[in-house]
Amino acid sequence: MPPVHVVSHNPATVHAPAAGYSLGVELTQHRRLLFISGQVPERTDGTVPDGFEAQCEQAWRNVMEVLAAAGLGVEHLVKLTTFLTDRNHVVTNRTIRCAMLGEHQPALTVVIVETVDSKWLLEIEAIAAE
Repeated sequence: MPPVHVVSHNPATVHAPAAGYSLGVELTQHRRLLFISGQVPERTDGTVPDGFEAQCEQAWRNVMEVLAAAGLGVEHLVKLTTFLTDRNHVVTNRTIRCAMLGEHQPALTVVIVETVDSKWLLEIEAIAAE
């Protein structure tokens, strides 16, 4: 399925995005929206990988599996919210997110929180459109 037509808005009158996202994303045409609940870094067997990098990659795999189940890909993502438990993971999170998304730059929010299960070092929720 082709990606939704997206117009990014990054006005010069506002701070520039740090990397890998747009300040505003406008959907000019779409047929459907997919709201992806927060994906935690658990595998199908319930285990959680050790370390932030492995957990971040697992959470992203989970997001991509939900997208795939709906017949969509990362190019359909229009909004991401990432919940980190430690601000020291911001740079690694950005690096992995940019690797997962390639050139695609949806709107983004990153916040520092406490997760429901202390094993989880992050959680990612998303909105996709077609």
